[in-house]
Amino acid sequence: MIRQRTLKAVVKATGIGLHGGRRVEMILRPAAPDTGIVFRRVDLDPPVELPCDPYAVVDTRMCSGLQKDGAKIGTVEHLMSALSGLGVDNCYVDVDAPEIPIFDGSAAPFVFLLQSVGFEVQNAPKRFLRVKKAVEYVEGDKYVRLLPYDGFKLSFAIHFNHPAIDNTATDITVDFASQQYARDVARARTFGFVQDLEVLIGMGLAQGGSLDNAIVLDEYKVLNADGLRYDDEFVKHKILDAIGDLYLCGHPLLAHYVANKAGHALNNQILRVLLEDKDAWEIVTFEDDAVLPETLRGQLTIQMAFA
Repeated sequence: MIRQRTLKAVVKATGIGLHGGRRVEMILRPAAPDTGIVFRRVDLDPPVELPCDPYAVVDTRMCSGLQKDGAKIGTVEHLMSALSGLGVDNCYVDVDAPEIPIFDGSAAPFVFLLQSVGFEVQNAPKRFLRVKKAVEYVEGDKYVRLLPYDGFKLSFAIHFNHPAIDNTATDITVDFASQQYARDVARARTFGFVQDLEVLIGMGLAQGGSLDNAIVLDEYKVLNADGLRYDDEFVKHKILDAIGDLYLCGHPLLAHYVANKAGHALNNQILRVLLEDKDAWEIVTFEDDAVLPETLRGQLTIQMAFA
């Protein structure tokens, strides 16, 4: 049986919020089977719990955030990406500010935290959301699709008309039947442009942004002294974000995600399109290992070996 997983112990970390610029203390806690990923604003009295829910997603301008009963928690996508990539089904995330820490702008610090405490296999079957038929959301020349696939594969294309980005791969596919999240995706950092910074700050965003937590570009080049971590780091970060955004549905997906020029808003919209078409999806478990699809078997073998 493919079982659910949580953390073996509590782990704490402190960082800065990318958009608010505030110090944030984050505590990750184990959770019982079928809890899901639940964020908790422990600085509020009483504390407010914000379970993952595509219909609770707000403020997708530069991140994905959740809102409930007036409480918000922003920039959840990198942590959600790491939890998805390492197969964590159940976890409480306590924070004392309205944003998850940005750390270095990638999911690698979250992967390190999770791997440092390890994982506990729980006595409950892992519940996958399987896409049964293709769904699509289109907005001008941007689109995102979810297609049936017995595993988890993501294809993404970006178009920025910028020399430093155009000199890298801008169209990639990542298939976790053969690739490893921690090695192949997690280290890709968020990126932004110097010329946009003044506008973002005026919108109350990017208050904590720096060369330490983002790839920063001027009109021609990357300004970070250490350059890029991957040859395709820009588009790979879009894959990283999409993994986190999609995990807000509350279950690991069995699907092929295909996107062109998409971002947090479109990722959220495709989940809503999917969930509102009851014929397009189903919740499945694999209690008999003999019926496990080969692509999913490969994905889970790699995940368990390296998580």
